[in-house]
Amino acid sequence: MALVRWQPARELDTLQSEVDRVFDVFFGASGTTRRWVPAMDLVETEDQLVLRADLPGLGRDDVEIEVKDGVLTVSGERNAGNEERAEGHYRIERSFGRFARSLTLPDGIDADRISADFDDGVLEVRIPKPAERKPHRVAIGAATVNGSATESEAD
Repeated sequence: MALVRWQPARELDTLQSEVDRVFDVFFGASGTTRRWVPAMDLVETEDQLVLRADLPGLGRDDVEIEVKDGVLTVSGERNAGNEERAEGHYRIERSFGRFARSLTLPDGIDADRISADFDDGVLEVRIPKPAERKPHRVAIGAATVNGSATESEAD
């Protein structure tokens, strides 16, 4: 059995951490600000990229989409509104404030062809792929040797 030296400062740090945790549980985060980052999905189809973002509580006028130097940025702000305080304790878990999410676009994207729709709190941005970036199927033709068909194909 090894002897461990008692360190009162470490005990006080542990106690302080536990008190902070209890206050966080009952009264919300103590002095920390929570940043709202909306969830986004990026899906690739045959001819376009589709970006979907969940933006609950926002309207079309609350969201901005900008393309600059090959980067698409979706930004906006969700306001807390007016909340009335009643007697007793309350807790706010929903995050509010400004947000911005950026996506680097592939080379050759025509920014004028990007379109967006906003429906039921879901933003959908459609980004057409450039022609040279679309998948191109190459047909497998007759095998040639020195510019002429092989014996099996000549028969």
